Amino acid sequence: MVKEKPNSTRIYDKDGFRRRAACICVRSDAEAEVLLVTSSRRPELWIVPGGGVEPEEEPSVTAVREVLEEAGVVGKLGRCLGVFENREHMHRTEVFVMTVTNELEEWEDSRSIGRKRQWFSIDDALTQLALHKPTQRHYLMQLRHSKSNTTTSNTPPASPTET
Repeated sequence: MVKEKPNSTRIYDKDGFRRRAACICVRSDAEAEVLLVTSSRRPELWIVPGGGVEPEEEPSVTAVREVLEEAGVVGKLGRCLGVFENREHMHRTEVFVMTVTNELEEWEDSRSIGRKRQWFSIDDALTQLALHKPTQRHYLMQLRHSKSNTTTSNTPPASPTET
């Protein structure tokens, strides 16, 4: 069943890309496992939870709202991984990391469209996303990259100098 949102307004940036936000939900600060949800269009396939930014809504708020609706989880919002562009579908998605603190037994999309959620290792999640949402694999690659940068570097970044 396809999820219909009759009252939602799509927001576009100055270049005509639809604005979206998503969260890579992790089980712990180790960031070894991520939560994926089933696609509303193809329930046998897995995706990263996310959706459209509403008018007057900050992308971080969108990301938190979408994971509650789609995955039934709440948690601590962490760093932004960046904005990822999908030229084929003309959208730009701002992606955040969320450490999950609570998994609801029942949530909006589990009741309305039978959406499911499941924890995957990063490698297994990359494999699952390759089947249906290959562009979302970039989110996980950036998660890995940014995690390795924060754990291997205790030196603060150099501050810009004026010339």
